[in-house]
Amino acid sequence: MPRPEDLPGSRPKTSPVLYRNGSVYTAADPFATAMLVDGDTVAWVGSEQAATSIADSSMDIIDLRGALVAPGFVDSHMHLTETGIALDSLALQNASSARELLDAVAAAPGDGPVLGHGWDESTWADASLPSAEELERASGGRPVYLSRVDVHSALVSASLADSAGLRGLDGFDGGPRVRRAAHAAARQATRRLPEDVLRGHQRRALTEAAANGYVAVAEIGAPHIGGPGDLRMAGSWNSNNGEVPAPEVLPYWGELATSEEHARSILDQLGVGVRGLAGDLNIDGSIGSRTAALRAGYSDAPEESGSLYLSVEEAAAHLAACSLVGIQGGFHVIGDAGLDAALKALELAAAEVGEQRVRAAGHRFEHVEMVDAAAIATLARYAVTVSAQPAFDAAWGGPGGLYEKRLGERGRSMNPFASLYSAGVPVCFGSDSPVTPLRPWSSVRACVEHHNEDERISARAAFLGHTRAGWRAAKYPNPMAGQLVPGAPASFAVWEVEELMVQVADGRVQSWSTDPRARTPLLPALDTGSDPVCLQTVKDGSELYSSPSLRS
Repeated sequence: MPRPEDLPGSRPKTSPVLYRNGSVYTAADPFATAMLVDGDTVAWVGSEQAATSIADSSMDIIDLRGALVAPGFVDSHMHLTETGIALDSLALQNASSARELLDAVAAAPGDGPVLGHGWDESTWADASLPSAEELERASGGRPVYLSRVDVHSALVSASLADSAGLRGLDGFDGGPRVRRAAHAAARQATRRLPEDVLRGHQRRALTEAAANGYVAVAEIGAPHIGGPGDLRMAGSWNSNNGEVPAPEVLPYWGELATSEEHARSILDQLGVGVRGLAGDLNIDGSIGSRTAALRAGYSDAPEESGSLYLSVEEAAAHLAACSLVGIQGGFHVIGDAGLDAALKALELAAAEVGEQRVRAAGHRFEHVEMVDAAAIATLARYAVTVSAQPAFDAAWGGPGGLYEKRLGERGRSMNPFASLYSAGVPVCFGSDSPVTPLRPWSSVRACVEHHNEDERISARAAFLGHTRAGWRAAKYPNPMAGQLVPGAPASFAVWEVEELMVQVADGRVQSWSTDPRARTPLLPALDTGSDPVCLQTVKDGSELYSSPSLRS
């Protein structure tokens, strides 16, 4: 009789793995130093003494040498293909002038389109941008597409503007910088690549995620970003298809539904199971590109107040449709006027289909950077999850930062994490990669060190927002995902750390939290000047990444 592991489609049986002589972040035992993994499940956590008693020759034993084992990270908002392309193209984050952009374009290898990402003119001494003709000359006639750090606008060469048919589109004025519809058309023109090339970009992004401790990523797809084919490719990584194991992909699709029937037809035609019609269905744009919809004009351009891409009625119909289908709906929304529209849409949808249906659907809004107390109360009332990006605050908050330049005093109230938490709004965290890098501990640190002290949260709250909350926000069916307790999925990362401690946002509770009697699990110290180093990433018992030093 064949063994179960020998049957077609079965996973091969592997030896149990005992991790010991380290620290395990677990609610089961805050002082645990060891963990046993059997197949795809956490079988046991406990002390070093107990580990000695259960260790035997059937186990693969890994000496952690003080390393930390913790639940794997979930990136609740990223873009696989865009991340892979950014990793493999010109990195422009450190460019400080138009001249440096042109020099980078001129030095770009190859003979195809010149792609780059990450420039930010708000940090330059002279914010002047290169002309389309200068880009054309620097590239030697090769098409040029250079996305701004927020990926809501880009610089394009004259030849790309012609070949992509940008003339006459909203957001194209004849110059090098494109926004809105013109930007979407320019980006899509440079993404018409062979399937194996696109898959290589996605593989590159997933490899980067695994090497940084992520066990799952929410792929935020939309028609204006990559199209249904790109989303189907992203979803296909979950079936492995003979390739190396990768982080789980949690797909979202940002397409507007006008009715329950329309929503069902979108889902039927996608050809991949999605967790919701949400994500980058844009109500507005970004602060950096001045396309986020504001109640009052930008401080550095008072005549501009951003763009609303959806009407309140369109957004309400979408939320009502998703509520009736019983799936998550949602939007990309950043500015206060954009959020006003989204919240009015919630009210209209609730009036049409009932508040309980709206709450039960578990809708989610991406970013939600400009939010006041009244808006927070409405989000809490309708149980809307906020999918936020803490690294935005680290990059653009504080004195002299982008928020202050674009918004003046309004910039101080951006990304109010503590206020959202205290009101009971569900919050999960991501990177919006390639906008910010796949560096989860830097993101946790950004929560602890928020530029507005009143909006800081503890490292533990931030860590849960990057792990367990990510699974919950995606309405993942396994309620034990995101924790390391017996019976939970063996999805975790191993970290080389300098020091473990309890870090909180309010110094008044520091002494209580660090007392051993508080039984608060320890996390890496985040004030050492460097992030913990990932030694291994495991998803459901399968190794996604391993550093040679883990077993050396």
